[in-house]
Amino acid sequence: MGILLRSLVAAGLAVDAVVHWKYAPDMAYVPGGAIGGDTLFKVQAVVAAVVAVLICFVARRWTYAVAFLVAASALGALLLYYYVDVGEIWPFPEMHDPMWYWEKTASVVGEGIAAVAAVAGFLVAGRERSPEGERARS
Repeated sequence: MGILLRSLVAAGLAVDAVVHWKYAPDMAYVPGGAIGGDTLFKVQAVVAAVVAVLICFVARRWTYAVAFLVAASALGALLLYYYVDVGEIWPFPEMHDPMWYWEKTASVVGEGIAAVAAVAGFLVAGRERSPEGERARS
């Protein structure tokens, strides 16, 4: 079960990283904010990629928690900026994008799978390392 959950989290975050990296140059033209849209997208891509690699090698509760935060925050931002024109929120630029396209679908699916699998991994990793689990193996 652990390898499946790690694979799902890593794959979902990898999709997130690829989509954000691909669209980072297009976000350079987003107006407002102290931080450019391209910078936000590049940071998201790098963080998602690093956490995807990390979860492959270190399957602990804290890595699953970090993976959940990365995936869920990206998913939440995508949905928020699709449905609501919140405007510029300092230091973030105006990111409203009411268009839907294939890459956005891939990003939503990847982030959603990664978030759900990270929660499951968090619960499984906690159970495997709990004192009850240690006594049961003895």
